[in-house]
Amino acid sequence: EDEDYTNVADGALVWWRDDDGDGDDLADLLMDAIGNLDDGGVIWVLTPKASRGDHVDSRTIEQAAKTAGLNPTSTAVVGPEWAGTRIVSKAKR
Repeated sequence: EDEDYTNVADGALVWWRDDDGDGDDLADLLMDAIGNLDDGGVIWVLTPKASRGDHVDSRTIEQAAKTAGLNPTSTAVVGPEWAGTRIVSKAKR
């Protein structure tokens, strides 16, 4: 959904590349995403794998999540060129 979506969702899927902005920009996006999640909803941040030029360092994702009041909980390979980081509210782990 776009930024005008006003209902709640069970989860959010976000793509983020290095040239999309810095950690503060990602934190802002995560705060926007969590605002529309139902209780217990999760965010998956998909980023290019380390072998790609637009890779995002895992520390950037972790810091952005903490800035947004969230916790990164796990990572997964989601395709040949993409990795995912699962992010939840601090109340849920």
